[in-house]
Amino acid sequence: MLLTITTRADSYIQFITVLILFVLILAVTYLVTRWIAKTQKNRVGTGNLEIIETCRISPNKYVQILRAGEKYLVIAVGKDEIHMLTELSAQELVIKESAEGQSVDFARVLERVKKLKEKEKD
Repeated sequence: MLLTITTRADSYIQFITVLILFVLILAVTYLVTRWIAKTQKNRVGTGNLEIIETCRISPNKYVQILRAGEKYLVIAVGKDEIHMLTELSAQELVIKESAEGQSVDFARVLERVKKLKEKEKD
């Protein structure tokens, strides 16, 4: 039986090697995840189907308004089933502007919170 004796320098080299490999694997995982997310985002936004609004009824049941081409459908989505409830016209909908494109000014929100806290103290 051959015993190997590792020196302190060998141990440090092994530790640094494992640490570098770990960081490289994390970086590759991060980049691949971002690439997949970007690909999926482009794929989702180009079709004729779009979820306009979702309302949660219970932990696994939802009512959704869905745009399919030019039609708007109201569907009920459960754990194992989907049911069409009704069809809506475009005039019956009130579509709110999405807040995705708007940036939130943190300084303004912080000032509002400070003012509210000051009013509560008074």
